Amino acid sequence: MSGRMGLALAGAALMIAAVLLPNKAEAQFGLRGGPLGVARFAVGHVIGMTRLRHARMAVRGGRYRSAALRSQDPRGAERGQPANPYILRAALTAQAALSGWHGGRRPQGWWRHPDGSYGWAGPVFWPFAHDDLTTAIILGDTTSLSLYGYGDIYAAIFAPYAATEFAAYTAPQGRRARKVPSVEAVCDASDTGGLPVDRIAALVRPNELQRTALDELATAWLAARDTIRAACPTQAPANAPDRIGLMQTRLAAMIKATDAIAPPLAKFVDLLDAGQKAKLDALANERRAALAAGQRKDAQPAACEAGYDPRYDVQAQRQYEQLVQQQWPAGEIASTLRLDDTARARLEVLQDTTLRTMETLSACPTHAAATPQARLTAVKARLETMLQAVKGVGDALDDFEADLSDEQKVGFEAIGPKRGA
Repeated sequence: MSGRMGLALAGAALMIAAVLLPNKAEAQFGLRGGPLGVARFAVGHVIGMTRLRHARMAVRGGRYRSAALRSQDPRGAERGQPANPYILRAALTAQAALSGWHGGRRPQGWWRHPDGSYGWAGPVFWPFAHDDLTTAIILGDTTSLSLYGYGDIYAAIFAPYAATEFAAYTAPQGRRARKVPSVEAVCDASDTGGLPVDRIAALVRPNELQRTALDELATAWLAARDTIRAACPTQAPANAPDRIGLMQTRLAAMIKATDAIAPPLAKFVDLLDAGQKAKLDALANERRAALAAGQRKDAQPAACEAGYDPRYDVQAQRQYEQLVQQQWPAGEIASTLRLDDTARARLEVLQDTTLRTMETLSACPTHAAATPQARLTAVKARLETMLQAVKGVGDALDDFEADLSDEQKVGFEAIGPKRGA
């Protein structure tokens, strides 16, 4: 079962057919919203399959080590590295995420993002959080941010790591040839360059007043990084409620970071004249061009195209149904834990609530807003939506576990590592 589940999660784009389920299944899983509402979940799990293959090769070849988390810039194209930054990013996060998983012997994990990167690296959720904010707000590229959603929430419920594997990330330093990066090293990945102050200054050639405002923005950006870093765990979360809680803490820190950035960003941009603003926009234009150059013309998934109707995608329907059965073997969980009728009903609510995040956190790309301030607003809105989704799942999880015995809770927790093995 674990191998099949790994393949299913790696191809999570096939979840687009949720609306294809027969009426009985729709009632069971509570999937609503129309074809595009669910279909839009797909793109983040299809986009860049060529990049995914390259990333796998890089991990298998062992060319990236945990030290790279502190020395490499996943934005790539801005620092003379590969034109498509996601290849390097995927390799870096895979190294960090897999090093503690079964000794790092396997080149992939079922909780991997479809571009080859990972939303969970050991006990750390969203290891490139600060960098993703910079990339989305300044460079107008929300690709990585849009990949966070249902898969990461599911991984928080059904742990991708066993307890010993989680613990490896918080083990004392000093071992020779340490293969598992520390939590601090993974969290440091959130700061792979920060605000590109020098590039911005070179482009807009600010006057004295504008330069002062840019320096204030840079200071705020560093403070935002520290806010996100402070939300990193110091020890491995022990169970599913703890992991869901960690997700909430990290997301809240990212939202707080956007709030801190907003005033100085608006002040700086408002001081620029029209020509300078156009030059600032060139950063986003360069990013789009770099990504377009490395992406196949047919890489855009059909599920995100106008007019796509998943009701006629029979293969996707079949694969989605199989995926749900593999991910949520409710009967097996109920029998293993010996759940009573009340607990079974609460398990169904947890399943329903989690599956609904496929719609709530659609991953189809959207056109980036024209200004940095507008992009920041959009990023914050996405983070707030995700936080609310995670809180909803957390409430359902708390309700499910409320009347479980300690033995049942341990049994439920063991399901994740066992099925991820």
